[in-house]
Formats: sequence, structure tokens, C-alpha cells
Amino acid sequence: MTLLVLVGTVVGANLLNRTADATDSLLKGVQPAQTEAYRLQSAMVNQETGIRGYAITADKRFLKPYTEGKKNESESAARLRRLVADQPEMRDDLTTVERQAAQWRLTYAEPLVASVTPGKPKAVDLRTVENGKQDFDKLRVSWARQNAHMTRMVDDGRAHIAQERTLRNSVLVGMVAAFLLTGVALAVFVRLLVTQPLARLRTASRRVAGGDFEHVITGGGPADLTAVADDVEGMRRRIVAELDASHAQQRVLTTQAADLDAQAVELRRSNVELEQFAYVASHDLQEPLRKVASFCQLLEKRYYDKLDDRGRQYIDFAVDGAKRMQVLINDLLTFSRVGRLTDDRVPVGLDKSLEKAMMNLATAVEESGARVERPKEMPEVVGDPTLFAMLWQNLIGNALKFRHPDRAPQVTVVCEPDPDEPGSVQVSVSDNGIGIPGEFADKVFVIFQRLHSRDAYGGTGIGLALCKKIVEHHGGRIWLDTEYTGGTRFRFTLPVATAPDEPGITQEKALT
Repeated sequence: MTLLVLVGTVVGANLLNRTADATDSLLKGVQPAQTEAYRLQSAMVNQETGIRGYAITADKRFLKPYTEGKKNESESAARLRRLVADQPEMRDDLTTVERQAAQWRLTYAEPLVASVTPGKPKAVDLRTVENGKQDFDKLRVSWARQNAHMTRMVDDGRAHIAQERTLRNSVLVGMVAAFLLTGVALAVFVRLLVTQPLARLRTASRRVAGGDFEHVITGGGPADLTAVADDVEGMRRRIVAELDASHAQQRVLTTQAADLDAQAVELRRSNVELEQFAYVASHDLQEPLRKVASFCQLLEKRYYDKLDDRGRQYIDFAVDGAKRMQVLINDLLTFSRVGRLTDDRVPVGLDKSLEKAMMNLATAVEESGARVERPKEMPEVVGDPTLFAMLWQNLIGNALKFRHPDRAPQVTVVCEPDPDEPGSVQVSVSDNGIGIPGEFADKVFVIFQRLHSRDAYGGTGIGLALCKKIVEHHGGRIWLDTEYTGGTRFRFTLPVATAPDEPGITQEKALT
């Protein structure tokens, strides 16, 4: 097919060039030569007319057509000679016309001009006029022969163009017919060797894609199509192998999922029992501790003067231990209650819950001379107002407790959209206190974990664990910003409230 197209292109281009050459020869050579011959003859006629007028009137104005005619004759003859340079017959005709025109001027025109006195007309010798007429008639005969040759050349050129066009059209029609026949033959060839095997491959592939993975795909036709069929069959085998492995893995995963579900149920039950145990144990331990503290204080009051210093110190140790045990039990009781006894889900303004916490911390803020910077407005979240107030109170309380001894505490609260989770806010609480080393970023959130001795800083070590449990209970996360070096900075995220307030429940009432 490519060879046929190449041969057709060469032949077509050759025929088009031949037609163009024939057309150019006629339009740029023969027809301009014919036109120039007419101009040459017209110039000679103008010379003859001017001579006759001058001979009759002896007026020099009649010589102007004669002189201009000679100039035009010379120019037309030069142009015509260039146009018929490759036509010997036309060159001979031009030479004959030029020679006869020169002879006419030599024997008739020039002597007649010399014999006439300007301004004095006289009768012209009839014999001279007759000789000049005979010479010009010979010139007219040469013109007629030249025109006939020109007309014949034009006709030959047009016939040559028509012949070339006919040949061109015939060859082009033959080429189109050859292209069509070749196209039909190629279509039949492609259908027999490519289309039908490809259709069989498509049918087999669709059968496998429909779920019949045991159907074997066989190839046929050209080598490339056979290679494709072999590749598809190899892919089918791999899919079957992967599917068998997937089914086996699915069975294993199903068994593991059932085991995990059972373990999750058992874990939930165990957690519930542990929370109940912590609550009951904390509650039941309150009364014995109160009794121990009361009787120790009563013992100190009645027998104070009978005890030595060491005895009074032992009683103080016992009372202090009982009180610290009560604080620890109360904190443990609070920790166990998060998300268990109450699970209020109402829209809560973070600024309102922060205000509640600041009221509870008013004395500590005043005594420490702290300055707390906070946003004027913060968005609403959904949750338990009391727990949010407890969250703020623990974070800001820690900032006041672990302050730097050389400067007054400064606490900064910042609230902004969470860049990692749309629909949530990220809150940071920063202070200028003693800070927390980065290696303890996870340990500080473990219950009862302390980084300082009880003598240096009081507390039970449950505050940050309680904060973590509150934040996670409300769908957020909390962490220590280890990149902050000016003190301590905690960050936590919370989902923003999207649901409308429930009728009859207000955040102010919940915080009261």
C-alpha cells in the first residue's frame, strides 16, 4: 500500500507538472507573442498612415505617427523575438516582416519624406505611390502568414493542454480506482487475519471478566495478536492465583475479625467493670479515710500535751497522708466519671467554658500576678460544658502552678481553624513557665505520672491525663508542642458544632 501511494504520488506530480508546463507555454509564450505581433503590425500601419498624411498635407504633425510607429515597431520586434526565441518558424516570419518593413521605408517612406517641403504641399508622383503600395501589400501578406502561424501555434498549445489534461484525469481516475481496490483488498485481509481473531479474543476476555475465570484464552492470527492473547491468558492465570490467595486470606481475616470482635466485647466489659470498681472503691474508701483523719485529729487534740515532738510529728504525718489520700481518691473518682455518668451533648462556646474556669482560678491568678491573654470570641463545640471547664482549669492551672520563679506567669490562648482537619478548631495554651522536656511529651499524659517531687510542686499527677481523656472523649486530640521553647505549650483539637441548639438547653445553664 505504501509503494502504491508513493508511485501514485510521483506519477500524479509528473502529470500535474506537464499540464502546468503546457499551460505556462501557452499563457506566457504563445499568446503574448501573438499579442506582440499585433502590436508590431499596428505600429507599421501607423507609419504608413503618417507617411500618406504628410505627403498630402506637408504638415510635420503627420510625421509623429510615423516616428512613434518606428519606435514602437522596434520595441515590439525586440519583445517578440524574445518570446519566439525557441520557435524557428516564428523567428523567420519576424525576420521577413522586419526586412520588408525596412525595404518599404528605404524605397518609399524615407525618399517621400525627403521630397516633401514642409508647409508646401504638392502632388505626389502616382508611380511612387503605386510602388510604395505594392511594397506595403507584400508586408501585409507577410503579416497574414505570421498571424496564421501564430493562430496555429495557439491552437496547437490548446490542443496540447487538452491532451495533457485528458491524460492526467485518466491516470488520476485509474489511481483512485487502484487505491479503492487496494483498500477493499486490505479490508478483507485485515478482517480475515486481524478482526476475527480479535473478536474471538474480545469474547474470551469478556467471558473471563464476567466471572468465568476457568475459561482458557487462546490466541490466533498475526504474531502480535497471538502475543497479546498469551499475555491476557497469563494475566488470567495470575488473577486466578491471586483470587485463590485472596479467598484464603479472606477466610483468615474473617476468623481474626470474629476473634477481635469477641476480644473487643470482652475488653469493653472489662473496662466497664474497672470503671465501676474504681468508682465504688473510691467512694467506699472515703468513709474510712475520714474516720482515720478525724480520730488522728481527735488524738492530737486530747493528748497533745502528753506526746513528745516525735509523736506529734507522727500524728501530723498520718493526718497529711489521709488528706492526700482523699485528694487522690477524689481525682481518681473524677477521672472515672468522664464520659460515664454524664454525657451531655449540647453546643458549648469555648469562650464561655473558659470564662467559667477563670472564675474558679481567680484567686490563683490574683496571687501569682498572672496575665492571661485569650480571644474575645471562640467557636462553639458539642459536648459536656462541665468537662470543658475542667479542661481549661487544668491547663491554665498547670501554667500557674509550674511558673518560672523569676517572672510573673503569662498565659496565651489562641484559637484557629485546624489546618489538617476541616471542620475542627485547634486551640493552643502557651505559658512562660519552666517548660517540659521533649522526651516527656507522651509521659505527661499518663495517669499519676509526675516529673517533679511532691515537695516542689503539689498535686496527684492526674490533671493532664484527665485533659487527654476529656479531649479524646469529644473526638479530638491533645499533644505537647515540643517546638515551643519559651515555656510550655499544649495544643488540642475539637470538632466545631454544626447542629442547632436543642430546645430548652442552654450553655449558661449547663455551666451553672
